[in-house]
Amino acid sequence: MNTNSGYTFARDQYAQSGIDTDAAIAQALRIPISLHCWQTDDNVGFEAQSGVSGGGILATGNYPGRARNGDEVRADLAKSISLIPGVQRVNVHSYYADFSDGYVNRDQLEPKHFQQWMDWAKGLGISLDFNPSFHAHPKANDGFTLSHQDASIREFWIEHGKRARKIAEAMAESQGTPCNNNFWIPDGAKDLVADSWSPRARLIESYDAIFADKSVDESKCVDFVESKLFGIGSEEYVVGSSEFYSNYTLTRNVGLCMDMGHYHPTETIHGKISSQLLFRQKKLLLHVSRPIRWDSDHVVIFNDDLKNVFLEIQRGNAWDKMVLALDFFDASINRIAAYVIGTRATRKAILYALLDPSATLKQYEDAGKNSQRLAVMEEFKTMPFGAVWTRLCEQAGVPAGTDWLAEMEAYESANPR
Repeated sequence: MNTNSGYTFARDQYAQSGIDTDAAIAQALRIPISLHCWQTDDNVGFEAQSGVSGGGILATGNYPGRARNGDEVRADLAKSISLIPGVQRVNVHSYYADFSDGYVNRDQLEPKHFQQWMDWAKGLGISLDFNPSFHAHPKANDGFTLSHQDASIREFWIEHGKRARKIAEAMAESQGTPCNNNFWIPDGAKDLVADSWSPRARLIESYDAIFADKSVDESKCVDFVESKLFGIGSEEYVVGSSEFYSNYTLTRNVGLCMDMGHYHPTETIHGKISSQLLFRQKKLLLHVSRPIRWDSDHVVIFNDDLKNVFLEIQRGNAWDKMVLALDFFDASINRIAAYVIGTRATRKAILYALLDPSATLKQYEDAGKNSQRLAVMEEFKTMPFGAVWTRLCEQAGVPAGTDWLAEMEAYESANPR
């Protein structure tokens, strides 16, 4: 069966349930996904500081080809984007600044330190997102930043947060679309603490100081804060817990970021989406990742956890309230492959959700026809989804199936590192 006849068959099968596959493909291609710059160089960044480990983040593996500078990071990202269907953005951490005019500390960063990123993105026709970096720095080595006991250290990181918002605003002005600016801090303790209250009180004060700057246009710099359950060096206590950030964001005009790997190892996030958006949350930023045992940030794959997240969004018609970004860093495989596999899996899950018979399922549920509801859910697991995905790739002008592997291998051979 050729791809045209395969898609025709699939389109007709879905149409019997009232689903327009052409419309689903078009919508799936329009939804932006933000690729994280730190996959290509294993979270090293451009600061070239040796012996700095603060922050509980670790990329594992020794596959050759890690990007060694900004040009190589951007080249890897551009190659990856060429193999991925749909609208992509790129997420930049602050320690990926351009220091060609001399190193400055993070409390002195300015938009000019990211002009190369802005020019590159404009040339590629994509938009950027941003992240202040509260890890891999001498002032984070004891595991605390915005909640630190030392007021001078807190002030350093508060100023960094303020600078990040100005940089995000400049990115938005350069690209003509809002820049999503996400705050994650590593603050926490490896073992039992006697006082969990004071660090959280200090964290509230620090964030309030950062977001008090009303000179930043919040329609351009869209701020989010991100929780975590635990990490390396913060196994017992994390200041910025899920409960902390849920309450903080609901009492401030700040968005909530939920990372799929920042909860209990057996806990998933899809059931949390409606609980957040039915209250005062205007938007949710999702960090799409794949935890195994702990927040190990494996490359995203097309599994049930991923599908359930996007099915929840589709069934709540909440696409306009979501911001989608990736967050994983695997140094054990080809880094182009990591981007392509993870982003295509995410786009695939979006399409899968858009092909869901949500209206029919709700009608059965409202009528108490739970047998019919379950039967339809089961039937749709074996619908000819693959043919629709192939058509999406063809329309986007990217290789279908695993045809992209040849381009990845050619790029790897041409760029030995």
